[in-house]
Amino acid sequence: MGLITSVLTLPLAPVRGAGWVIGVVTEEAERQMAASASPARALEELAAATANGEISPEDAAAREAEIMERMIAAAQDPAHGA
Repeated sequence: MGLITSVLTLPLAPVRGAGWVIGVVTEEAERQMAASASPARALEELAAATANGEISPEDAAAREAEIMERMIAAAQDPAHGA
């Protein structure tokens, strides 16, 4: 960017800065949502629910099998980058 272009677009600097901040916040929110939906997180929540007596061990085993099947399917799916 040349000096003239920099001077002429200077009034737009706050807009570009706000756009950058929005982009960073969006990326972090997406990362946190993906982490909360991760199989490891689901297994931890399942273990906690079982320990607290919220679900029976049989239900926990069935849900764990479902989670494991999703993990295997995701690992075999080339769209997920595995």
